[in-house]
Amino acid sequence: MYSSKRPYNHDAVPSQRSRSSGSSYLSVIGAVLVAVCVFATGFFAGKIWGGQVGIEEGTPLYSLIGKRQNAEVTELDFDLFWNVWQTIQSEYVERNVSEKELFYGAIKGMVSGVDDPVTVFLTPEETQQYMEGNQGKFEGIGAELGYEGGVVVIVSPLEGSPAIESGLRSGDAVLRVDGVDVTGKSVFEVVALLRGERGTDVVITVARSGQNETMDITVTRGEITVPSITYEGTEEGIAVIDVDRFSESSIIAWESLWSSVVTSALADSPEGVVLDLRGNPGGYFNAAVYAAGEFLPEGSRVAVQTDRDGNEQTFTVSRDGKLLDIPLVVLVDGGSASASEILAGALQFHNRAQIIGERTYGKGTAQQVVDYPDGSSLHITTLKWVLPDGQWLNPENVIEPDAEVELTDEDFRNGLDPQMESARQYLSSQ
Repeated sequence: MYSSKRPYNHDAVPSQRSRSSGSSYLSVIGAVLVAVCVFATGFFAGKIWGGQVGIEEGTPLYSLIGKRQNAEVTELDFDLFWNVWQTIQSEYVERNVSEKELFYGAIKGMVSGVDDPVTVFLTPEETQQYMEGNQGKFEGIGAELGYEGGVVVIVSPLEGSPAIESGLRSGDAVLRVDGVDVTGKSVFEVVALLRGERGTDVVITVARSGQNETMDITVTRGEITVPSITYEGTEEGIAVIDVDRFSESSIIAWESLWSSVVTSALADSPEGVVLDLRGNPGGYFNAAVYAAGEFLPEGSRVAVQTDRDGNEQTFTVSRDGKLLDIPLVVLVDGGSASASEILAGALQFHNRAQIIGERTYGKGTAQQVVDYPDGSSLHITTLKWVLPDGQWLNPENVIEPDAEVELTDEDFRNGLDPQMESARQYLSSQ
């Protein structure tokens, strides 16, 4: 399947950003890293940043004692860590080993032990790239990345982007970037390799479904600017609202943009609405709830969040929407993830919309983002999202379209969009 839409925009998008040490906020998408990091920053700072490991001959080595609730005390001896650190410093063939890189690498390794692809630690540089992507403007190839079977894949190239022009397709598995093997790397690490100044080239080695050999695709980077919501006007009385992502500079900015688009649509007196969520990787969770309120009556259940202790919080519509009675079609595909799935699932559960397209991505977790004074950040999965039917949204329980319509490579090459055409036909019949 080839999606005709979308840029890179990983699932963890903040609802607000604070730069105080240890401050945090909930991601609304997803999309796409706690107490252990408090230990990391406090414990390692005095030992590494000054350029000294801090262990002299005969000095007792450190050990970390941890206690689990309702469990017996366990002990973790940190001798091994410091021994490896000192061995690298004294024996590695290159003398100019960066202690900061070792430090960040150690934290990344610790976080990877969670074995969750969207629980990650980002260096200051990676955090900056992440924030630029969420703002909808950056320099790179213009493609949304995700995970599939433990491999980083192209979820959706952006329409008109260098990624599409070069021939990259949804579902392509990224194996190497400029010859660097990226198997086992996080999405953020792969993005760091793909990003670069516009006008520069990057060679991406991909494996494509149905083909026996890998492909080297050269992409010339460009400046990517992506509006989060666009209104495409009406045709034959049908309004098309294209939501690329549920994020802007703030949740307030997103809601304001959404409201202005709805106002523009209403001014055209549409007889039907197409809400295009194809390739939408998510964004603010609250934005999805807000958008649901445009179509569902007050009090309608949108989703439930559950934490590690089983505590639940139910989110319902709390306002009077402006599009309650207009026939609605929602378009989804394999690039629709997180908050976009929440919205589509709620509208489907309440029989408010006809869902057309392909099975969605299946991301039903939310990440908490913790910012640190040096500009780094920790993204950690803290919540699960449960659909109104009581089922957890995940890769095995995705949003199934009411009418499955595929968008093939041939359709794309010929400028055809059978999914949109199916949506128009359905609304015309209403």
